[in-house]
Amino acid sequence: MVLVDSHAHLYLEDFKDDIDNVIKDSIDNGIKYMILPNIDSMSIESMLALAARYPENCFPSIGIHPTSINENYQDELEAVEKEIKENYRKYCCIGEIGIDLYWDKTYQEQQEIAFIRQMKLAEDLKLPISIHSRNSMNEMIRILKKEKPGNVNGVFHCFPGNTIEANKVIEMGFKLGIGGVVTFKNAGIKDVVKNIPLEHIILETDAPYLTPVPYRGKRNESKYIRLIAEEVAKIKELSLEEVAEVTTGNALELFRIGYGTAINL
Repeated sequence: MVLVDSHAHLYLEDFKDDIDNVIKDSIDNGIKYMILPNIDSMSIESMLALAARYPENCFPSIGIHPTSINENYQDELEAVEKEIKENYRKYCCIGEIGIDLYWDKTYQEQQEIAFIRQMKLAEDLKLPISIHSRNSMNEMIRILKKEKPGNVNGVFHCFPGNTIEANKVIEMGFKLGIGGVVTFKNAGIKDVVKNIPLEHIILETDAPYLTPVPYRGKRNESKYIRLIAEEVAKIKELSLEEVAEVTTGNALELFRIGYGTAINL
């Protein structure tokens, strides 16, 4: 049984003392592939270094997290665009990108501009996008309906919406990223998972954040994807093996990785 962690920040300082053990534990638990979403220009070097150490397991993405967008966002955009245009074969995705209105709404306009620009970059490079949409589902759906190129697909990372919103983003060609929140008691995402066909779901940890039960409050790791898969199987009354097979297939197809092929770093 093979599983994919489609969103894990394993290159952060949280893992600096034991990253090799973290990767080994993940692989030993069947999580063979891990997607590394970027944060901003300052995280590219550490992300690529980890991917280079584990080229058959860790696959980097590139983009600017919306909370890294500020008055200097043009400089960040130019740095990321320069990197990906020079080294686009290294990357399996543009992300994580999007809008975050949870922490601060000061730079909402700049976040929208940056998102659209990076989405158009994904179109040019024929790459999927990983969307961050915390407290901004209405804004994201509005922008995608207006600006989305027809051939751009991707995933709504840590999908925060309801079933109606889920169907809207699925109609636009996006998968739902389901993470540790699905294991939380009374989490609304349980209803979404129950009502949405498995073919539209991929699994993620968002490590080191959003650790699933029973480890909530501790550092998240890719090995906990199995706990998320088990919860999805329980909700949908399917076997763990079926959930693994379908969600892994969804992720490998979306990011075009796996099958023994490593990205050349």
